[in-house]
Amino acid sequence: MVLPTQPVALSVEQIAELNEKLTTLRHDLNNSLSLIAATAELIRRRPANADHLWPTLHDQPRKITEAMAQFSRDLETAFQITR
Repeated sequence: MVLPTQPVALSVEQIAELNEKLTTLRHDLNNSLSLIAATAELIRRRPANADHLWPTLHDQPRKITEAMAQFSRDLETAFQITR
């Protein structure tokens, strides 16, 4: 990874865009974590439904990882970081 060697100045628009992306990331993470907690609670209360609920629980870590990876790509673009 090649990081900038000089300080990076961001425009107001770039800061607003990063803030929007952070807000989206926070929202996506919150949704996934809430779904994990709710699904785990449903499985705890009704273990017979576990087979039906397992795919929902299983998909959330992948969704979190994808959201983090997208944010990382966006940040690298904004700061002109190359791999």
